[in-house]
Amino acid sequence: MFNRKMVDFQLNSSFFMFGPRQTGKTTYLKDQLKNTNFFHINLLLSDVYQRYVKQPSLFREDVLYQIKNKKIHTVFVDEVQKIPDLLDEVHNLIEDYKINFILTGSSARKLKRSSANMLGGRAVVRYLYPLLHCELAENFELEKVLQLGSLAGIYLNDKKIAIEKLSSYVETYLKEEIVAEALVRNMGQFHRFLEVAAQHATELINFENIARESAIKAATVKSFFQILEDTLIGYTLPAWNQSVRKQLAQHPKFYFFDNGALNTITEQTTSEKLMPDLRGKLFEQWLINEIRAQISYLRLPIKLYFWQTKAGNEVDLILVKNNLPTIAIEIKAKRNISAKDFSGLRSLSEEYPKIQKILVCEEIFPRDVNDVSVLPWKEFLENFVKIIS
Repeated sequence: MFNRKMVDFQLNSSFFMFGPRQTGKTTYLKDQLKNTNFFHINLLLSDVYQRYVKQPSLFREDVLYQIKNKKIHTVFVDEVQKIPDLLDEVHNLIEDYKINFILTGSSARKLKRSSANMLGGRAVVRYLYPLLHCELAENFELEKVLQLGSLAGIYLNDKKIAIEKLSSYVETYLKEEIVAEALVRNMGQFHRFLEVAAQHATELINFENIARESAIKAATVKSFFQILEDTLIGYTLPAWNQSVRKQLAQHPKFYFFDNGALNTITEQTTSEKLMPDLRGKLFEQWLINEIRAQISYLRLPIKLYFWQTKAGNEVDLILVKNNLPTIAIEIKAKRNISAKDFSGLRSLSEEYPKIQKILVCEEIFPRDVNDVSVLPWKEFLENFVKIIS
């Protein structure tokens, strides 16, 4: 059992907890609830699913029995998106009996598309991510995380078993289950799209190019990217511009939620050594995922962007608060930083001279280069909370 030290979900109120499969939602919550009186309903179990999908009112009857006879005060429902109609029953039970509901899900898409009752402020929304550096602690291995990711249900396995589990994860969940949930109708198209999208991870999304490479219409490609976001498999990072109109006019970048899933799609999990260019992409994706998760866990009002000029100068990550860029982060999977590695930060500094500038890399010791802090990745992560405060 990992110490999810960044996670702080209050169990004395109702909440949704979304996160991709294998991030450890059920394990974490069962551990937190072990000394409380709760009722667990797992909609991944076929008999439980069939019971409620045919007659949602049985859900209310089962919960009322537990309240009256077992004196439970918390109901824990796994994968609630599989039966959105249950949320109407949840709403009424919260109102009438003042009990708490913990509602997990690996996708909010079905809830959105079915106009499900999101409980109107009676339940907050939280997210669970793959394991962070600080949560893995002494078990953390950079090369392992870059190649196999950090999914809680996979990380501690040896490499052979981890590769098998990741392969199963991609085949049964990312491909088949997304189709089974009627999110896409053509499995062949989605398979081709997924492989091409994975090859372009961390890059600017050009829908027309990806459509051409995967032999799919551009409109379909856009809808498939939205499915990956809704099912929490990936997310877009928009380009920063003070003008919202201009932000929307620029191509975003796309990142997968975990390196292991990405490398399985691109068949890189069995490589003995990652090629430098690929390793650089994976290092960037991993570090941005770490930052994104920490900001989410800390519930900070910070939005993430990247920055790029028409001339091609770029900064990997911009942290924006109150519509003002406050921290610029350049990420380099290098042990020896050279002058050209500062070009993006220097260019950004002309527009935002007061912005805090950090270059995160694999050098051994921290140092300052003029107004740029060069930080080893480990030191950056260990001091991240202090840096953003």
